[in-house]
Formats: sequence, C-alpha cells, structure tokens
Amino acid sequence: MRPPPGRQQLSREFITQHQRARIITALAVETAAQGYRAVTVADIVRRAGIARNTFYENFSSKQDCFLATQDYAVQEALRRVVAAACKVEGWEGRVDAGLAAFLRYVASEPALAYTCIVEALSAGPASLARYEESLEYFVALLRIGRETSPRGEELPETLEETIIGGIFWIIYQRIIRGETEQIETLRPELVEFALTPYIGGEAANQATPERRAQAA
Repeated sequence: MRPPPGRQQLSREFITQHQRARIITALAVETAAQGYRAVTVADIVRRAGIARNTFYENFSSKQDCFLATQDYAVQEALRRVVAAACKVEGWEGRVDAGLAAFLRYVASEPALAYTCIVEALSAGPASLARYEESLEYFVALLRIGRETSPRGEELPETLEETIIGGIFWIIYQRIIRGETEQIETLRPELVEFALTPYIGGEAANQATPERRAQAA
C-alpha cells in the first residue's frame, strides 16, 4: 500500500524502506505467477506501481532484487520463529511454537513462500547458496536440542541438517501442489518428525496440544 496523501513529512529512510518493500512484494507476486526466469524488471515495476529508475535506485538487477527478497523472507521468518519460541518453556515446546510460527508465515505469504522455497532452487547459483544458508539458521536453532536430550552425544552429526532439509522438502511439495493455505495442518506431523530422535517417538507424538487433546 502507498502512504496516504497529505502534507506529512516522510523521512528519506521511510520512503526507501517502503519502496523496497513494494518492489520485493511485486517480485514475489510476479515470480509466483510466471516463474522467476520469465519475470522482467518491467513486470516488477508495473506491479509495484513505480518508475523504472526507482527500481534501479534500490536494486542493481532482477537477481539483486530476488536475493534481497530471500534475505527479507528469512529475516522475517526467523524473527517470528524466535519470538514465538521465547514465549514458552522447555525446548520441545519451543520447537513446537517456532515451527507453528513458521508454518503460519508460509501460509500467510503464499507468493513469498513460492518464491523463496520453490523458485530459489532454480534461480541461479547465488540464489541456491542463499537458500542453503537460510537452512543453516534453522539447523542451528534445532541443534540446541542436543544439550537437553539424554541421547545428545549419540546423535549423528548430520541429524539437524537431515531434519530441516526434510521439513523444507515437505513444505516444498505442498507449495507446488497448491496447498499452501492448508500447510499449518502439518504441524503435529512435523513436530513429531523433528523431536523423535531427541526424545523418542512416544513423547514426540504428544508434543503438540492437538495430539495431547486427541489422547485425552
């Protein structure tokens, strides 16, 4: 949305941030509609409702804009995950809360999710590297579980990479099947998948409120 008309004084920083946000949103919508390789700067400019030179004041190229979109999505996802996790006690509960927040974000931003989880894999080496780096942030958060798990020292070194890679692959499949809006329903299954190596299958199965309610 554009700022309302009027005489209010808007800082240059606010205007720049607002413009970048509109451009990023436009790129995500156009990418979801026609694929990254087919999108042109003209498409982005038209969708964002800006002048072409405004685009180049913010980004050097379409790829630069795509990478910025990835960075924005990862930062926002991590912010939501950490904020949700900090509100609950216990590592298992934090995994549940963080994953719920992530799935909610994906469901609420289907174009951004398609752009950064599906198209990022085929948008070039730089984009793929950004995608792999983003997984590492989530790997680091999950690895904290080794400190609380009685099995921590026995767990394989690549366990967290396997779990996070599996979760993103499942989400990827749902997105390309057009099921992004229902993606939050995966929460109990994915929480169980993530926690089982650390606390065992029985405890992991009861780690979400939904599963506990079913068992009651």
